[in-house]
Amino acid sequence: MSRPRLGHIQFLNCLPLYYGLVKNDMLLEIDLVKAAPRDLASMLRDGILDVAPIPAIEYARHADDFVLLPDIAISSHGKVQSILLLSKQSPATLNDATVALADTSRTSQVLTRILLERHWNVRPAYVEMPPDLAAMMRETDAALLIGDDALRAYWEPPTGLTLTDLGAEWTAWTGLPMVYAVWAVRREFAATSAAAVRDVADALSKSLTYCRSHLDEISSYAARWERFSAGHFRSYFDALHFRFEPQYRDGLTRYLAEAHGIGQLERVPDIEVFGEDTM
Repeated sequence: MSRPRLGHIQFLNCLPLYYGLVKNDMLLEIDLVKAAPRDLASMLRDGILDVAPIPAIEYARHADDFVLLPDIAISSHGKVQSILLLSKQSPATLNDATVALADTSRTSQVLTRILLERHWNVRPAYVEMPPDLAAMMRETDAALLIGDDALRAYWEPPTGLTLTDLGAEWTAWTGLPMVYAVWAVRREFAATSAAAVRDVADALSKSLTYCRSHLDEISSYAARWERFSAGHFRSYFDALHFRFEPQYRDGLTRYLAEAHGIGQLERVPDIEVFGEDTM
């Protein structure tokens, strides 16, 4: 039987997880395929991948094609540092303004819309742009940055802009965690290769266990390739969660309901989890 093909995001938010896979020699049984977050869902649907972390909103838009691994997600409960709205004025005053949405994350784009329209009760216009803050701010009043670009702005705040951590705003508004990405499995692969799916889930679980007890080591490793200190990375890895327990699933359900409410999702699907639901 061929090895499961596992998608991999080349963002710092996935470094702890994949560091653990490497350190525990778990990649010998898995084909790791690197891609941008926006591409992983389509690669999964097209059968190029078997399992992948995909944006939460893309899971919901194609839920008939996927089931989820039970114990893992990219999530936060409060500040996240890597999902930022940078604005020339307070977010609550952005009515009729123009907001640039980085084209690298569908979930964060929708989260931005939810918070602006439902939490701050403003109705801006939106444009999608590459994540170049200088170019975004030349043309608009606010900009969404995610991932590594957002982290660098968070750690070295640009002069004259208001920085709003959207993970913190979500939890302050709803009282719930925010789930940004989930590990999805092609429904056909889950039905025909259940043992392989369990092997992938077990490898990821062991990697999580490793990374939780080696965050200082992982932070020091990350700092080797960036100008920021290991302490910066440790603060980020502490803020970032990989959890998908019931409260986190409640947070995902609330997010999907809000996305549906602002017209960004046709329906709110049931969350189907591998090993927990009948497929």
